[in-house]
Amino acid sequence: MGGGSRSALGALVPSVKLEPLTSEESPPETVAQAQQMAIPAPEKEEAEEQGLDKDVLCPICMQVIKDAFLTPCGHSFCYMCIITHLKNKSDCPCCSHYLTATQLYPNFVLNKLLTKTTARQIAKTALPVEQLRQAIEQTQKDLQYIKEDIRSVEKYRIELYRATGRCSSKMRILGDESSAKFPAFLDKQSYGTTTNVPNAQGECIAVSNSVQTQITKAPFDSQLIQREIAQNGSDSQHAVARRRRVHAQFSDLQDCYLQKRRHWASNSQKQEERVSNGTKEGYNAGLADFQSVFSTFTRYSRLRVVAELRHADLFHSANIVSSIEFDRDDELFAIAGVSRRIKVFEFASVINEPAADMQCPIAEMPTRSKLSCLSWNKYKKNYIASSDYEGIVTVWDVTTRQSVMEYEEHEKRAWSVDFSRTEPSMLVSGSDDCKVKVWCLRQEASVLSIDMKANICSVKYNPGSSFHVAVGSADHNIYYYDLRNISQPLHIFSGHRKSVSYVKFLSNNELASASTESSLRLWDVKDNIPLRTFRGHTNEKNFVGLTVNSEYIACGSETNEVFVYHKAISKPAAWHSFGSDMNEADAEIGSYFISAVCWKSDSLTMLSANSQGTIKVHVLAA
Repeated sequence: MGGGSRSALGALVPSVKLEPLTSEESPPETVAQAQQMAIPAPEKEEAEEQGLDKDVLCPICMQVIKDAFLTPCGHSFCYMCIITHLKNKSDCPCCSHYLTATQLYPNFVLNKLLTKTTARQIAKTALPVEQLRQAIEQTQKDLQYIKEDIRSVEKYRIELYRATGRCSSKMRILGDESSAKFPAFLDKQSYGTTTNVPNAQGECIAVSNSVQTQITKAPFDSQLIQREIAQNGSDSQHAVARRRRVHAQFSDLQDCYLQKRRHWASNSQKQEERVSNGTKEGYNAGLADFQSVFSTFTRYSRLRVVAELRHADLFHSANIVSSIEFDRDDELFAIAGVSRRIKVFEFASVINEPAADMQCPIAEMPTRSKLSCLSWNKYKKNYIASSDYEGIVTVWDVTTRQSVMEYEEHEKRAWSVDFSRTEPSMLVSGSDDCKVKVWCLRQEASVLSIDMKANICSVKYNPGSSFHVAVGSADHNIYYYDLRNISQPLHIFSGHRKSVSYVKFLSNNELASASTESSLRLWDVKDNIPLRTFRGHTNEKNFVGLTVNSEYIACGSETNEVFVYHKAISKPAAWHSFGSDMNEADAEIGSYFISAVCWKSDSLTMLSANSQGTIKVHVLAA
């Protein structure tokens, strides 16, 4: 049942029980749906459209179904039609089977098909002239957005210059007074040196460097950035690097700006709420949203290594770290992998101790099998859960170094385990046996089991709910379940072309996923839509880790590098190569890969580990 017979690298890739689906395929949610929603081959498109007219009509109103709901007997109706019918009679209008409103479920497959079909028909029926007219209208709207935002930024820039003039006058007065009262060195420390900067009228005014530094944070002001470049050598390097990042990612930044501007323009009510909650006066909410992205994305360009720890085990040749996780308070972190040990380290000690090889874990727990995943309990600081290659899910007490609970229901390797943040006594696991199981610390057996069609690579609780779980599957899809009704998932996110190795939540509504097709994806689980695809790293056969915070997504690569992406930009924002500081004798880069990554809560600090057993602490830097 374990993976002991496989190589260390090959063991990190799940064996797929079923034949993988093609990128166009999506597994039916129920047998009835599979029969009802069978879609012909693309070459039979005309026949499909002819049959579609009949198949998508509601049997009650005989119109195209709106908000399709499915009955247990396999018939779909408009939601309002079937609800109105059931108020008078308790049967299916098609087959007369007994039916109540509680037995109805949304027909996601049919709704998705109708949406795609409608869009395709509109595209086909629209004349080229109409398509051109729509494109021109959108371009005119975008140009109007740009003009409005240029005026807003220019107005804000002038206000900044005027404020600078007033501030500089006060600084000169204070400087004259302080020169008589305080030593020169104290005055310099307090106010810094001054630089001549032209004000809005073109007059030169003296501005302290500390004030000027604040001014240069104004959005989109190239003149101020140029003056910052002239200030000193260090600032010059940073400014030049920042400008290069803007030019290199200009297309993505442009798309981001237009996307956010259009989004907020179509949500006028939300825009009013955003403006009332602190957006600069005169600024559109879409511009303010983009400014936040622009600022954070261009602020950091590299991962600086601040500490290193070598985890290599003398008694085990395999040092792959499969999982690395911080505890509730970010004071401790634990690592686990194919060496059959959970090791717990004190983060502050690793940072402060310069001798990496001298670090010893404060706790160590041996296991019977290779470990695949760890999850700290966010309520009980000393509880940590693990999943292993024998399919066993174990809850450990780090203080006593003993197991609290062992769950052995999985029949094959368990790839993933996760504690609920809102209900800390609950945890979920996924396995190669195609089952998702929910456990409770107060019970010895699983409280819930979901049978799926392919191997489970990753499971994750929504951080804001004890009922919603995301499941990454080897059939290329992500399934989003409400555990109160597991008859079918709430959403199925399709788009990956290979196994989904990880799923992680950035927020209650944003879900990131990783796949062995060298890509990451971002999804909106509330509106059931894809948001973005990220590419730049290499990942085709191994599990290379995935970690998220509110702004950034990070993952490993089979090139022995760590990559960081801003959630609004598709290309990497920063990366670090483990091979860049390896000895030449050890630098067979092709044989190593990054195997685990983890952010330190919502900070700029991150842990990463590679297949050689090296662990590094990184900080996002300019």
